[in-house]
Amino acid sequence: MSKAVLDAGPLIHLAEIEALEVLCDFELCYVPEAVWQEVTRHQPTALDSPGLSLKHCAAPPLSINLQTLVTALSLDSGEAESLSLMEHHPEAWFLTDDAAARLAAEQCQYQVHGTIGLLIRSVRQKQRRPVEVLETLRNLPQRSTLHIRPALLKAIIQRLQEEWNL
Repeated sequence: MSKAVLDAGPLIHLAEIEALEVLCDFELCYVPEAVWQEVTRHQPTALDSPGLSLKHCAAPPLSINLQTLVTALSLDSGEAESLSLMEHHPEAWFLTDDAAARLAAEQCQYQVHGTIGLLIRSVRQKQRRPVEVLETLRNLPQRSTLHIRPALLKAIIQRLQEEWNL
């Protein structure tokens, strides 16, 4: 089991597609205050999902290096607080759907994943079947506010169909 630090995107998007259970195998999911507030505004049921081990917590102050990245990439307070928690839990997975936050996390050499990666991981963890994940991905644009280029989503689906022999 592992730990994760959550940005708002995955919590919101997984709730929209009724797939929050893909987070259930994380021992603990840290949710900083700004992220908690954002999810409360957009998808409050995500914070009460059975089986999730969410820890609502205050983020420590940003280091100077991280403050520089946050400013340069124009990250919002949720992303900044999540990255601040990552500084204190570098072994955790950083879960975000924001491209700039992902870039900052990769710059800090954190393990970073988003909603689509979590769905794919759910097959490897035997939480969901490949056909379920493919169907979820096909319906993603209609069921979720996740922004992804249609061509990229199509390429991901095609690659997974090939990998899973479907």
